[in-house]
Amino acid sequence: MKKLDAKRLRGWAARGTLLAAGVLAAYPLSPLAAQDTLPVGYGTLKRDDIAVRFATGQVEIQILPLDEQVIRLLATDTYASLRDLIKTKRGDIEDQAQRAGVRHPTLMLVTFFGDVPQARFIPEDVNLVSRGRLFRPAGIVPLSPVWGSQQLEAHQQAVAIYLFEEGISFREQLTVSYEGLTSDSWSRAARLLDQERARVLARAQVKQNP
Repeated sequence: MKKLDAKRLRGWAARGTLLAAGVLAAYPLSPLAAQDTLPVGYGTLKRDDIAVRFATGQVEIQILPLDEQVIRLLATDTYASLRDLIKTKRGDIEDQAQRAGVRHPTLMLVTFFGDVPQARFIPEDVNLVSRGRLFRPAGIVPLSPVWGSQQLEAHQQAVAIYLFEEGISFREQLTVSYEGLTSDSWSRAARLLDQERARVLARAQVKQNP
């Protein structure tokens, strides 16, 4: 597999945030992640700080985990919009999970952005490798009307929530692949998340014990 050349990745924050604010939805979120009891409202990271991004020549791709232990480390308004998105699509996500036989799916927000006219994309070709295990999409919940055409005009985007089986670790190396290209950029995001996790706990401690 060839390493990804992540170029021409422009304005993801502006394009992605506007769409996410209007569409996010998913599984019911527990008050606290089972093994990571992070308080809400103390994160400061931006989506672009942690999203995996790369370009294929035809499309640009952005992949953002929707796991609570990840999105609680994002800025408060970003966390709220993503959480609302998940709630909005709760029924569709549960439907896809039931069909796939996945009890507690791992959710990812995937965006394809057209770089050229009539750019083709293959939704099912987004795969992950975590802890040496390959994860293929167990289900996809489209958020954009153009998703079904699998074709984009230049500057057009298509967004969906992907469901994967349990077992993906966001605190370790995570490799994303698409059409023979791979990206290991999550390792940098994992370091940023670890640093922000410590800051969030410290901020919460200060507020509780002024």
